[in-house]
Amino acid sequence: MRSKSRALVERLSAWFAREKRDLPWRRTRDPYRIWISEAMLQQTRVETVIPYYGRFLEAFPTVEALARAREDSVLAAWSGLGYYRRARALHAAARAVVERHGGRFPDDVERLLALPGIGPYTAGAVASIAFGRREALVDGNVRRVLSRVFGETEESRIGSLARSLVPAEEPGEWNQALMEFGALVCVPRDPACERCPISGLCVARKEGRIAELPSPKARPSTIEVDAVVLAATRNGRWLLERRPPEGRMAGMWQMPTVERRGRLFAKDPPRGLREEEALCEVRHTITRHRIRAVVKRASLVARKPPSGTAWFEEERLSGIALTGMTRKCLSAILARSTDSGADRPPADSPNGRPRSTPNRASR
Repeated sequence: MRSKSRALVERLSAWFAREKRDLPWRRTRDPYRIWISEAMLQQTRVETVIPYYGRFLEAFPTVEALARAREDSVLAAWSGLGYYRRARALHAAARAVVERHGGRFPDDVERLLALPGIGPYTAGAVASIAFGRREALVDGNVRRVLSRVFGETEESRIGSLARSLVPAEEPGEWNQALMEFGALVCVPRDPACERCPISGLCVARKEGRIAELPSPKARPSTIEVDAVVLAATRNGRWLLERRPPEGRMAGMWQMPTVERRGRLFAKDPPRGLREEEALCEVRHTITRHRIRAVVKRASLVARKPPSGTAWFEEERLSGIALTGMTRKCLSAILARSTDSGADRPPADSPNGRPRSTPNRASR
C-alpha cells in the first residue's frame, strides 16, 4: 500500500505540473482570493466562475472592502452564480475576519472553521493552498479518483486515504492535482483511461468496475415549474418586486413572477398589473427545479406601484441584487428588441455587460 501511495503521489504530481490549467486563483497565495474562488467553485463549473471571480475581486479587492460593503452590493456582484447563501456567508465571514483577526486570515483549520459559512473542505483548501498546511480535501472529484484507484466505497475509508496521501511538501499543490485529475481525466462518465498516468494502479480498471465506482448516490427527482414573468416598463424604468426576507433568494429583486405550476414563486401577480402579449420564453434551473418562464409585457393600471415593488432606472440594474432568472429574462427581452427593431429600453444590458442572445441552457 505504501509503495502504491508513493507512486500515486509522484505520478499525479508530475501530471499536474504538465497539464494543470492556468486559472486566476492559481496565480496567488492570497488566502482571501483563494477563499473567494473556493466559495464560487462549489457546485459551479470553472468556466462559469472565471468571469465572476474577476468582477467580484474588482468590486471587493480585499477582505476589508468586502466587510464594509452593503449586503445588496455583495448579492449584486454574486447575482447569476446562484446559491445566494454562499454570498451572505462570505459577507459575514469577511466581517468576522476583520473584527476578530484584524483583517488577517487565520492560517489553521480550527480557527477557519470558526468563521461563518466555512466548512471542513473550504478550511482545508485555504489552509493547504494559501498557508501550506498538511490538510486533506475531499470533494466529488477526489472521492471518485480514490474510490476507483483503491476500489473503495466507504466514505470513512476514502477520507482516511485522502489524509494519508497528503505530502509534507506543497500539500496545496497535491490537493489541486487530485481535484484537477478528477475534473479532466477521471471524470464520472467515460473517463480517459487511455491517457491516464495511473491506470496501472487503478483497481476499478483492473476489475472492470469503473462504471460502478464510486457507488452512485440517489438523485432527487426533477420538479417542473411553469411561470409567467411580467415585464412592466415606464419611461425607461423597470418594475421589480422584492422577494421575501426568508427562504430561497431571500431579499433579492425579480421581475414580477406568477407561477402556473410549482412552488417557487408567488401564485398571484401583484395587484394593479395587467398581462399583455408574450415577448419571449426563458429556461432556467434552480437546484432541481426546471423552470419554463414565459415573459409577457405588462402594464400598471394602478396609480401607484403595488406593495413590495419599485421602479428602477435601467442604468441602476447592474448594481442591484437581481435574481439570475431576472437577469436572463431582461437580456432575452433586450435581445429580442434588437433583433426585431422594436422600441426598447436604453442600450446597456441589465447586467452591465454587452447584450447577447438569451441563454436557454441552464448551468
